[in-house]
Amino acid sequence: MKYIKYTAYTLLAIVLFLVVDVGRYALYPDVSELVNKNPIPTAFMEYRKEQWADEGKQKEINQKWVDFKSISPYLVKAVLISEDDGFWKNDGFEVDEMRQAFEKNLKAGKFVAGGSTISQQLAKNIYLSPSKNPIRKIKEAILTYRMNKVLSKRRIAELYLNCAEWGDGIFGIEAAARHYYGKSAKALSAMEAAKLAAILPNPILYQPEQSGRVAKKSALLYRIMTQRGIIIKAYEDVVKPQPNEAKQTESEQNLSESDSQVAEPEVNETKMEQNQSIQ
Repeated sequence: MKYIKYTAYTLLAIVLFLVVDVGRYALYPDVSELVNKNPIPTAFMEYRKEQWADEGKQKEINQKWVDFKSISPYLVKAVLISEDDGFWKNDGFEVDEMRQAFEKNLKAGKFVAGGSTISQQLAKNIYLSPSKNPIRKIKEAILTYRMNKVLSKRRIAELYLNCAEWGDGIFGIEAAARHYYGKSAKALSAMEAAKLAAILPNPILYQPEQSGRVAKKSALLYRIMTQRGIIIKAYEDVVKPQPNEAKQTESEQNLSESDSQVAEPEVNETKMEQNQSIQ
C-alpha cells in the first residue's frame, strides 16, 4: 500500500513539474522583444558553444546581422520554397506537413522527420534546444503561436535568415554568403541562393557546392523559381532546343539579335504564391 502511494505521489509530482515547465512558455519569454531586438546569441548558438567546449574545440560563432532588405530576394524565395512553401499564408503551422511527419516517425519507430515551418524552427533556434523529445515540441508550438501573434511575416523571415545555421559555427545568411561565396547576402545569385537553401536540413553534413543530394535539390529549387517567374532567364536560354527536340532550320538558327532582344520569355506559372511579393 505504501509503495502504491509513493508511486502515485511520484507520478503526480512529475505531471505537475511538466505542466509548470511547459505552461511557463505561455508567458515567458517575452516574445514581443523580438519586434525590435535581435536575439544574438540564440539558445542554439549557446548549445553549439557548449558542444565545442565538451569536445575540446576552440571555436567562435561567425554571425553578422543584416536587415531584410540587405538579403537577396532569390535567397529569401529559395529558402521559403525549400523549408516552408506556405509561409506567407500559414499561421506558423502546416497541419498536413505535421501529419506526414508523424506518419513517417510512426512507421520508422523513431524521430526521422520534423515537419516544422520556418516559424517553428525559429522558435526552437532562439529559445530551445535541438532535442527531439515531445515536450520540446509542445514548448515550440506554444512559442510559435505567440510569435505569430506579435511579429510580422517579414520580421519572422528576417530573424530566421539571420539565426539559421549554415555550417559549423556559421550562423546567418550574411556570414554564410561571405564564407562560401566571398560576397554579401544581397549579392547572391539565384543559383547560389538555391545551393545555400539546399543545405539547410543539415548544414554540418552538406556543403553548397557538393554533388549528389545538394546538387539535385538546388537544381530543383532553381527550376521552381524559374517556373514561378522569380528568375527570368535570357531569351536564348529559354528558346534553345533540348537534345530530344528536332534540329532547328537554318533560318531559325540565324534569328537576328534585334529579335532576340525584344522577345519575352514565356514562364510557366504555378498556383502557389506566384504573385507573392517579398515584403
